[in-house]
Amino acid sequence: MRIAGIVRESIVDGPGLRFAIFAQGCPHRCRGCHNESTHDFNGGYDCLQDTVLAEIDKNPLLTGVTFTGGEPFCQPMEFYKLGVEIKARGLDIVAYSGYTLEELWEMSEKDVWIKKLLSLIDFLVDGPFVLEEKDLTLEFRGSKNQRFICMKKSVLQEEMYMV
Repeated sequence: MRIAGIVRESIVDGPGLRFAIFAQGCPHRCRGCHNESTHDFNGGYDCLQDTVLAEIDKNPLLTGVTFTGGEPFCQPMEFYKLGVEIKARGLDIVAYSGYTLEELWEMSEKDVWIKKLLSLIDFLVDGPFVLEEKDLTLEFRGSKNQRFICMKKSVLQEEMYMV
């Protein structure tokens, strides 16, 4: 997987004590983004899943892992495979995306890895950062248009994965 970096302990990237992984590459390029260095798909560095998992395993106090960026859904297979191992460790997953859940749902019709990744996520912060709607009082979000979605309770989630 191609990443911009990691933060071993975070309390701002989702509930509880989190390990945050910053995906490298983002097509949204939101004006005012606080992670502009993650936009270039050629930036960052390649990192093996086992290397990330070894770092996660070092901290027994973690409650979860956050996929942020950049845009994690530009590398859905890599983040899905990592997510399977994270869930096996009993940790929850938060994902940030500049796409809305509705857009991801539509994209998942053509990309099975997006659908699989969505099925692992416990919480999704969706939508692009909008500078004009920036609000520093929002928990886990940067702008008012973004949503913090509990995926297990989401109506779209239920519709998406009904057999």
